[in-house]
Amino acid sequence: MTLLVFLLLAAYYLIKTAREVLILTEGGAEVKSYSSAGQAVLLLFLVPAYAAFASRASPVRLVTSVTLFFASNLVMFVLAIGAGLRVGVVFFLWVGIFNLMVIAQFWAFAADLYSEEQGRRLFPLIGVGASLGAWLGAVRAGTLIDTGSPARLLTGACATLIICAALVPVASRLTRRTEPDARAAVVAPAVRRGGFTLVRGDRYLMLLAALTFLLNVVNTSGEYLFGRYIVEQAQTLVPGSDGAAQAARERFVGETYSRFFGVVNLVGFLLQAFAVSRLFAWLGVGRSLFIHPLIALGGYMLMLRSPSLGLIAAVKVADNSVNYSIGNTARQALWLPTSREAKYQAKQAIDSFFVRAGDVAVAALVLAGDRLGFSTSTFAAVNLVMTCAWLAVVALLTASHTRLTMSPARR
Repeated sequence: MTLLVFLLLAAYYLIKTAREVLILTEGGAEVKSYSSAGQAVLLLFLVPAYAAFASRASPVRLVTSVTLFFASNLVMFVLAIGAGLRVGVVFFLWVGIFNLMVIAQFWAFAADLYSEEQGRRLFPLIGVGASLGAWLGAVRAGTLIDTGSPARLLTGACATLIICAALVPVASRLTRRTEPDARAAVVAPAVRRGGFTLVRGDRYLMLLAALTFLLNVVNTSGEYLFGRYIVEQAQTLVPGSDGAAQAARERFVGETYSRFFGVVNLVGFLLQAFAVSRLFAWLGVGRSLFIHPLIALGGYMLMLRSPSLGLIAAVKVADNSVNYSIGNTARQALWLPTSREAKYQAKQAIDSFFVRAGDVAVAALVLAGDRLGFSTSTFAAVNLVMTCAWLAVVALLTASHTRLTMSPARR
């Protein structure tokens, strides 16, 4: 499972670097934010379709089939880029669906594969594979984009996803399960009730949805500010509208994001390897959730007074690295005591639709900010308010998780 998520995140960062090159050079940071709204609309249809397939297929078949489906999509994008088509917005929409659905189903599969005790012990180790894969994927993306086009990144990602699909049944066969009903969990399909229905009917799941929404609003608005500064710097350093200037701006954006992703994922890897398991032991899963919003709160308070590219980059490095390590592992562990249908159906709804709903909120904020002339400090102030709401949800969720794990009647 550690190898599987290592390869999955390495493939994602090849794709993510190509995405930044295509969307920022074709449309800019504003188009990047607005395109997220289209992903939320698409997910209104895709989440129920995924739940319908999950209710008929075993988890192994589900994870394998969906991974191979996305790999086949990459082949079509490579052909489209080779034909000279402008695919930036379409590819951005696709990546926003791919990364959420594939990564959400991996962690659902992991939560289903292991007992709660196994998950608390092993998730920090599996997270090391995710952090290391993300870091090396970002570094490799920088090497490839320096010598080739985004299509080269997508070709490597496609081959990696095919290997991931082959590893899924192997991981299932090799896992030692400590609960007698756990083997049935990875063989039988889930009962179909629908992810949105499950979320509406359960307070714990609703809190998970609120956490996901608020976290993504804060994170994505910070990404917008960072992307806007990078585009402005690229246009300043390489003016002009001819093909050579466009190619130079693409290289600048790609190399900048590759370095940024590399630093974020290196720090995330170090936190995952040396801090997460210790924090889980000292604080527990619930209290560990407070670390990320407190760091975001401090970062955006700094941005109120002296925003700059260097400061925004530092805030985003801290924000993203903690999110990808401590925050992500703690959030995934919250799913261990839930039912199988919640893991595969409600989790897919929360980790895809509610993430993109946050993107829609950010798109509206960006639109309003552009019309009203919001400064970087104003965006930071809005993020401070949203971060306070995020902290309140974490407090409620931590209390609910404690009650759930102590209750003799488990989900």
